[in-house]
Amino acid sequence: MTKAELAYEETVDCVQCGYCLPACPTYLTMEKETHSPRGRINLVKMAAEGKITYSELEGPINLCLGCRACEVVCPTNVQYGTILESAKEVLRENQKRTSTFQAFIFENVLPNQTYMLAARASLSVYQQFGMQKIARATKALQWLPENVRSFESILPKTDKRTRRKKYSPEQEPIFKVGFFTGCVMDVMFSEINKKSIKLLQAAGCEVTVIKEQTCCGALQNHAGESNITKELARKNIAAFEKYDFDYIVNSIGGCGAMLVEYDRLFTDEEDWKKRAHEFVRKTVDISVILTQLKLPFQKEISKVVTYQPSCHLSNVQKRVEEPVNLLTSIPGIQYIPLPHKELCCGSAGIYNIVNYDASMQILDKKMGHVNQLTLRPEIMVATNPGCHLQLKLGVVREGLGEQMKVVHLVELLAEACALESDAKI
Repeated sequence: MTKAELAYEETVDCVQCGYCLPACPTYLTMEKETHSPRGRINLVKMAAEGKITYSELEGPINLCLGCRACEVVCPTNVQYGTILESAKEVLRENQKRTSTFQAFIFENVLPNQTYMLAARASLSVYQQFGMQKIARATKALQWLPENVRSFESILPKTDKRTRRKKYSPEQEPIFKVGFFTGCVMDVMFSEINKKSIKLLQAAGCEVTVIKEQTCCGALQNHAGESNITKELARKNIAAFEKYDFDYIVNSIGGCGAMLVEYDRLFTDEEDWKKRAHEFVRKTVDISVILTQLKLPFQKEISKVVTYQPSCHLSNVQKRVEEPVNLLTSIPGIQYIPLPHKELCCGSAGIYNIVNYDASMQILDKKMGHVNQLTLRPEIMVATNPGCHLQLKLGVVREGLGEQMKVVHLVELLAEACALESDAKI
């Protein structure tokens, strides 16, 4: 292993001050220095210097959520994300064997619209034609692993319908928007994508969904699959730059974080870096656009509401105020800030699947923060599909399923604007 492979120079910026410790969910739950940001940075440094083996590095790195809350509080601006990604890439390259199933999912399924549409249709059939009820009634799901059973119980309602390509407002458009649907988002949360488009349209945007777009590459990047990530980035950049969009908009905190860092993937490729920079310049979360426009609110939402930010929306995209401003602009709601909302909920891509026990410890701590509120929220708002599912599971684990709903910010805004919807809040 060489120092260059492991972003060695970036590790030197860490002065081991410990400001990151209270911001790190895994350190707070596991209480081990090796599961803190400064501990992991030191391990990467030692691995680059040949003082420890790959196997000693692997466990702590794999148990990192990648929430990057440590970057926000770091007084010396350590680029933890760069260090983490370099470690994952090196560990990935030095694995003794590669999971064929994982490689197939990352390379062939997530980037393939045909496969993803088939997955959405299959999930819709499973839910709408009685198969889900039969599976639960016969206890067939008990043979599945606990992590899969847990999330099957909270799957959102899915449909198999496709959407039109372009959505135009009644008046001259204020912005021309290219909408990024995401792959998993469009399978499991297609209704949120549709409501996002309707909100943008109602606020005066012309919205186009281009068929050439593909997976953002976030899950691949988290797994150290840098070559696959770069190829997906090239495809998305090339696809969107063909159109004259003012903005490229998404409603997915995790995907958005990947999209706004495309330029970091091409440090040694000047042409692609330039093209990526232009793509990044136009890419924003939907909350950024909607705060610039006037939403046509039609009704009050007389509910007590709290908000759990997406780590990647806050820590990577640096969009902290926009979602809160939108929430507080909704007529009728009583907004209550969530204590320690800056701490990750434990979702982190597929972390809650592959590191289920660790994820549940973090989630239980998060729900403990919810229970600290003197006035119990009726609605908890999320801005990322993974967080959405994780928080729904947290509500179920706390026995609050009848008292508290988890919704995407877009769903709450769409309800307040009385936009046509398949499900009311």
